[in-house]
Amino acid sequence: MRWLFLLLVVLNGVYYVWNQQEAPLKAKEVAPLSLYKGNQQGIRLLSESVQDNRPSERGQECYYVGGLAGKEQLNALRQRLVALDIAAVPVMGRLGGESGVWLQIAPQSQRLLDQALLGALSRDFKDLKHKIMLCEGIATGE
Repeated sequence: MRWLFLLLVVLNGVYYVWNQQEAPLKAKEVAPLSLYKGNQQGIRLLSESVQDNRPSERGQECYYVGGLAGKEQLNALRQRLVALDIAAVPVMGRLGGESGVWLQIAPQSQRLLDQALLGALSRDFKDLKHKIMLCEGIATGE
């Protein structure tokens, strides 16, 4: 019984030494966060910082859906969007170097066009793409 007790004491000592080798010897000093931030206190969202950097451009962004080859496909897409209460206007000319014909989604309808709806439309219209670009310089059909 004495040997068993001595064996457990030795194993306990070996286990202690083994754990001490894995543990860090002393805690790392960390500088306070206030030194890094300076005058910017609190948490800011990425969208808030983007709005602060370019406040004049925020209202000028437009959402475009299209890239289709023919006008009949574009008309079918527009009818589908109108059925979903999403107002869309055809875009005349090329859109930012992209080929195909495009629809500009009205600002009040942009919240209705989510990723699930875009996925469903992409299954029905083969080459459907979507973009967010600045509105200035784009001629619409209306």
